[in-house]
Amino acid sequence: MRALVLERQRELSLREIDLPRTLGPGDVRIRIDTVGVCGSDVHYYTHGRIGPFVVKEPMVLGHEAAGTVTEVGAGVTGLKPGDRVCMEPGIPDLTSKASKLGLYNVDPSVVFWATPPVHGCLTPEVVHPAGFTFKLPDTVSFAEGAMVEPFAVGLQAAVKARIQPGDLAVVIGAGPIGIMAALAALAGGCSRVLISDLLPEKLAIAERYPGITGVNIRETKLADAVAEATGGWGADVVFEASGSPRAYPGIFDTVRPGGCLVVIGMPVEPVAVDLVAAAAKEVRIETVFRYANVYDRAIAMIASGKVDLKPLISHTYGFEDSITAFERAAEGRPGDVKLQIKL
Repeated sequence: MRALVLERQRELSLREIDLPRTLGPGDVRIRIDTVGVCGSDVHYYTHGRIGPFVVKEPMVLGHEAAGTVTEVGAGVTGLKPGDRVCMEPGIPDLTSKASKLGLYNVDPSVVFWATPPVHGCLTPEVVHPAGFTFKLPDTVSFAEGAMVEPFAVGLQAAVKARIQPGDLAVVIGAGPIGIMAALAALAGGCSRVLISDLLPEKLAIAERYPGITGVNIRETKLADAVAEATGGWGADVVFEASGSPRAYPGIFDTVRPGGCLVVIGMPVEPVAVDLVAAAAKEVRIETVFRYANVYDRAIAMIASGKVDLKPLISHTYGFEDSITAFERAAEGRPGDVKLQIKL
């Protein structure tokens, strides 16, 4: 089957490749319509690895996808051919201790699209478990369906934050996941979100949404902006979504006593954290690794209109231009949020 293949670091090709196509009794066959280009896909392309996950042999990229069911396994009852769907790309061992605890995203044996050595979904057809395939409401487009995966990360962060109605949140980093976290925080009950970044183009995109205020940290110290917004008290929740080690010095200056820091971004190297500053305020620290049990909630929020992700789609490429899409994504253009590929 034709697919976008990462041959090795900095080398992509569109070519035929053998992929699993056997339909099990609990599986569905899906014709892929739209795939989003994720930062992790780009990182594998530019660096050939993410932490311990190393590209050692050719791998099909892509894990943010939506499409149409074309065939269902003998044991599938909730889906039928013709259904428009999006797919949760991580498949755990449902008998594992992590899965039984409801933490299937941290199951050590999880199989996740486009994480070496598992092939992704930038190919015209995939086979996927029905239990991790979700029907899209008529009001949700394929493009929005392919945005459910990154939004699920933001929603997972909002769930971990335990937001209370009226909370003020801060998001560090106005990239795709940072903006997703900000939108999830607002939908989850926050009255206002401050989002910080170095790039005014990113902040301008985030500020299109009512309730989000940008903070350019080249011009204003984030702790000062938070102090001004809260009368010196601090934010109820701070989401770290940049993955930059530079975000951590003084980060607890932005959190109120008894507040929460949610770590979403993943620095490539260990970072120093001032635990005494956290302890002195009894700050609760939560971490996020992908998501669990939020996909259906994410779809419902998009379908209801509470979350509009369409403005975040910067450009859509055809399948034959997939390599061009990745080259553009690797450039890191300031005005880009999400690039998509339509098959």
